[in-house]
Amino acid sequence: MRRCAKPIRGQSLVEFTLVLPVFLLLLIGITEFGRAWMTRNILTGASREAVRIAAVQGNAATALSRANSVLASGGISGAAVNIVDDGAPYGTCSVTVSYAFPVSIAGFLPGLSGTSFLLSTSTSMRKEF
Repeated sequence: MRRCAKPIRGQSLVEFTLVLPVFLLLLIGITEFGRAWMTRNILTGASREAVRIAAVQGNAATALSRANSVLASGGISGAAVNIVDDGAPYGTCSVTVSYAFPVSIAGFLPGLSGTSFLLSTSTSMRKEF
């Protein structure tokens, strides 16, 4: 009986080289998304801590210091913290924390060097005084 199919050499290697870049891009994308999510959680925590201090104590300087402390403990530097108080008794105060999140994979891809996108979170709370 005659063999119909000829042995194919190198097929697995070719398939591997076609699938590997897609797999690596997916893996790196998941990692970058995780970093961005973690950073956003740190920004949210800083915003919540600061607005709580501003709502209870009414001291914007202490609230700003606390927000910067939370951000520093999370390894974030260069974030902008904005505290707004409406000035009314039992009114509201809000804190907005913004950060330009640097994309670490951008250095490997041509044309994306120095790419970042803005992460921002805002928290409002009613004052207790």
